[in-house]
Amino acid sequence: MAKYTEDAGKLLDLVGGKENISAVTHCMTRMRFVLVDEGKADVKAIEDLPSAKGTFTQAGQFQVIIGNDVADFYQEFTAISGIEGVSKEAAKAAAGANQNPLQRAMGVLGEIFAPLIPALICGGLILGFRNIIGEVNFFNDAGAFDLEHGTQSIADMWTFWNGMYSFLWVIGEAVFHMLPVGICWSVTRKMGTTPILGIVLGLTLVSPQLLNGFSVASATAEDIAAHTYDFDFYSFVGTGYQGQVIAALMAAFVLVWLEKFFTKVTPEVVRMIVVPFMSLVPAVFIAHLVVGPIGWAIGNGIAEVVNWGLSSDIRVLFAALFGALYAPLVMTGLHHMTNAIDTQLVNNLGYTTLWPMIALSNIAQGSAVLAMIVLQKKNERAQQVNIPACISCYLGVTEPALFGVNLKYKFPLLCGMAGSAVAAMVCTGLSVKALSIGVGGIPGILSIMFNYWGVFALCMAIAIVIPFVLTFIVGTKQLSAEECGMAALEAASPAGAAAPAAPAAQAAPAAVPGELVAPLTGAVKPIDEMPDPVFSSKCMGDGLMIEPAPGADAVVAPADATVTVTMPASNHAVGLTLDNGMELLIHVGIDTVDMGGDGFACHVAQGDRVKAGQKLLSFSQDKIRAAGHPTATAFVVSATGSATEVSFASGMDAQAGSTPVVSFK
Repeated sequence: MAKYTEDAGKLLDLVGGKENISAVTHCMTRMRFVLVDEGKADVKAIEDLPSAKGTFTQAGQFQVIIGNDVADFYQEFTAISGIEGVSKEAAKAAAGANQNPLQRAMGVLGEIFAPLIPALICGGLILGFRNIIGEVNFFNDAGAFDLEHGTQSIADMWTFWNGMYSFLWVIGEAVFHMLPVGICWSVTRKMGTTPILGIVLGLTLVSPQLLNGFSVASATAEDIAAHTYDFDFYSFVGTGYQGQVIAALMAAFVLVWLEKFFTKVTPEVVRMIVVPFMSLVPAVFIAHLVVGPIGWAIGNGIAEVVNWGLSSDIRVLFAALFGALYAPLVMTGLHHMTNAIDTQLVNNLGYTTLWPMIALSNIAQGSAVLAMIVLQKKNERAQQVNIPACISCYLGVTEPALFGVNLKYKFPLLCGMAGSAVAAMVCTGLSVKALSIGVGGIPGILSIMFNYWGVFALCMAIAIVIPFVLTFIVGTKQLSAEECGMAALEAASPAGAAAPAAPAAQAAPAAVPGELVAPLTGAVKPIDEMPDPVFSSKCMGDGLMIEPAPGADAVVAPADATVTVTMPASNHAVGLTLDNGMELLIHVGIDTVDMGGDGFACHVAQGDRVKAGQKLLSFSQDKIRAAGHPTATAFVVSATGSATEVSFASGMDAQAGSTPVVSFK
């Protein structure tokens, strides 16, 4: 019998049998199923399988985490089930068919905004910093610190900070006023058309030749006349769409439709000339004459409705509802719409009151997991998921906590929702404002206007205390002794039984210490910061995240080892085994398996013997980013072998092949 035959057969039954599988594929670490009815999958029994390290559902795919041996498991599973595996693209298409139209639309919206979020977060932090140095009057007329009666800011007091305050707006304007450029680029990238045409379309929406969208209300007759385009039979005022989200989305989708249409009907011999011209030029006219004004009205309408809900007499009720339901929205993917709404609010009002509640919801769910850590302190297997899930949730990545802990037990999810609702009521009732979306969770305070920091700190305390207390109280009644880890402890040490005397034995030789060098040049961080729940929750094992340095394009062997796993179809990851049995996984980027190997090359084969510093993989950071994926690379110790102690160094810049980052003995 092959290694995984028994578990593969059990998994087939536990996912509902062959008739319940629409498609199955795998990536470097997990089996990916598209199920006809996910309700038929016995999640608890699947997670109890020796070869399974956890499960979660994402984008319509039911995923079972296996580890480095997933390719072998997949081969045995398809042989036993008689199901022919499909490509990643076919599995994604099948998963999309499993979703309703709203879920598919939110999925597309999420993939459009995902590449923009780092810039939006950076812009929000910059606005927060500018607010502190230029908008808060710390000093009085005499130059003394006087926050209560101050009339001068830091920028008013010092020339350096005044210059900094002014210059940082170059970045802030690029992020928020020029946002349509990024949106049009991201839409064309996501829909598989030409990104540079999207960039050009976005630039026409914010061109300095047009009347600035933020100046329309105060424009003089001369300004309007200077920006009026007269075509004899029709004239219109050329208005820019600075900061507009919906208008940019609509314009970009017009361009996508036109490019796909003309690509289909144009002979290939003249396609290079005809398609760009016939796509871009009509798209620009349609954007400014039709969909731009419509999108502007829709975007402003949505922002006004949300702002009314958050500033009217019923704002506390609205906040309670949003605070309670945001976590379930994350699990359905519908939360992606809030990115567009937040951005629209920031550009319309200069602030958003929606984002603070999102940060509080993340904290609340993390606090529920914190209570589970206390309740399950004797359950070592549960703690392997609980602790990293709590940390990542407090830092704004909620999926490990939601799918790995809170939804699994249900009551922590509900307790977190209750705490989030109360915190949101206080937050909105006291009109806390954020300058932009920011880092979720506890660091979210950096995006809050400075004068609301005290109130928001109180709201964070509420979001920590209430879910923790509720989860702890309910958990003491709901969790079994086995779930708390007490049953295993009692079985290991039965009451009244004396521990048997250990037989005399020759002392084992001391383990030979060793070290692993960085496989990639870049900033080394804890694995908890990986923007992927499988890695950040340490389901695959402990390790490090490495953010590649500019120009870094090669993964090297961290020690002398044998290549045990490669991914010939995608070349985005490699698995190694050391002589002491330690197993390593190096995974470049997040979801880069979807790129099908574009931008990647593998320089070794399975079974090869490699030396420390030898090149294993090469990749293009530009292509990874262009595909909309993070470049963060996971370096994981998935099995320790004969090593008894493994420690990881982080918080530094490492050089591939020379900087020690892991030590063991």
